[in-house]
Amino acid sequence: MNREEIFEKITEIFREEFDDDTIVIVDATNAEDIEDWDSLAHVEIVMEMEKTFGLKFNLKEVGKLANVGEMVDLIERKLAEK
Repeated sequence: MNREEIFEKITEIFREEFDDDTIVIVDATNAEDIEDWDSLAHVEIVMEMEKTFGLKFNLKEVGKLANVGEMVDLIERKLAEK
């Protein structure tokens, strides 16, 4: 799976989580850019990403994520390790 395909799936997750089909995410998108992105939404996003991509993240990995680009990087690394 390439970066573009990962972005497409993550965009779907964000649109579903925030019930907003107009959300557009880029590498730099972070919690400050989406009004309802709080800690609970973050946990739900991470859980949905684990389910969607068939991966497991640990707290240390998730705690370091500063933006969507870093999420995509983490998913790419995890998928490559499979």
